[in-house]
Amino acid sequence: MAATTALDEALKRTSLSRSNQMEMLTFRLSDGQLYGINVFKIIEILESPRRFDRMPHADQAVKGAVDFRGKPIVVIDLSEALGLEPVPFDRQLAYLIICEYSQQLNAFIVASPETLLTRGWDEIHKPDGIQARSLVAIAYSDTKETILLLDIEGILANLVGYQSEVADELASQGAALKDRSVLLVDDSRTALAMMQQTLTLLGMTHSSQSSAVQALAWLEERDQRGEPAFDLVISDIEMPGMDGFTFTRSLRNMPSYGNTKILLHSSMSNPTNRLKAEEAGADDFVAKFAPNTLAEHIFKALERSDDDFFVSLT
Repeated sequence: MAATTALDEALKRTSLSRSNQMEMLTFRLSDGQLYGINVFKIIEILESPRRFDRMPHADQAVKGAVDFRGKPIVVIDLSEALGLEPVPFDRQLAYLIICEYSQQLNAFIVASPETLLTRGWDEIHKPDGIQARSLVAIAYSDTKETILLLDIEGILANLVGYQSEVADELASQGAALKDRSVLLVDDSRTALAMMQQTLTLLGMTHSSQSSAVQALAWLEERDQRGEPAFDLVISDIEMPGMDGFTFTRSLRNMPSYGNTKILLHSSMSNPTNRLKAEEAGADDFVAKFAPNTLAEHIFKALERSDDDFFVSLT
């Protein structure tokens, strides 16, 4: 019975990738505001301990480490990371949301988890005109309360850091592909900047778009003007308006992009995303914030011409 339930849940979540939808957990921080996070990124939700051992030289928002399944993982107070009052986990009940981003586990302290909601990506809007670096999208609850979706990738980059350089031997290989053009599509400024830096270090020509909706419209305009297709498209999966799976299927319906190499790039690095990427028509899937791995996958995509090529996760 348990196996059947697990299978049903897996099939349900897989179907979301085919229908341009996401399932989110809503939660509150110290300001009482409602926030949301993609359920696919959540490993577990636990009651927070009342005490953590501080890590030397860490940001104030990094509260220490917690043992999770025999391994220590960093604990971050999301409220404090946003410049809010910290959650008083040492005096009252609070929770840890254990998440996996780019093959790395982190624990986020929240005041209280709320509920699960499914929303179409077309119901999740980019906050145009709002100057908030940590905010990537806005949605609404069933009671029309505003849900803020945070740029967790950017928060982690600021607090924990990511590798940003490409190995010299990989950078030297980029010279052979400098005449190839690459389109980057990602709503996260942090992720987009990292990809741009990687391609610049490789000496490759690249253009960028901050949403799949904008990218698709722009590519259609380029087609109408007779401009050549890009040799490679690297797209995020989670984006307001249209997710990367839907974007990939839409690209495959454009004659000029039927055989273009498409790489889906996501902080959701669990193995099922590789299968979803393949099903959507992508050639490859790679986890975010690993410049050397990204460079290797770019080389493999551009150096091969097989229509059925699909890189296995390494």
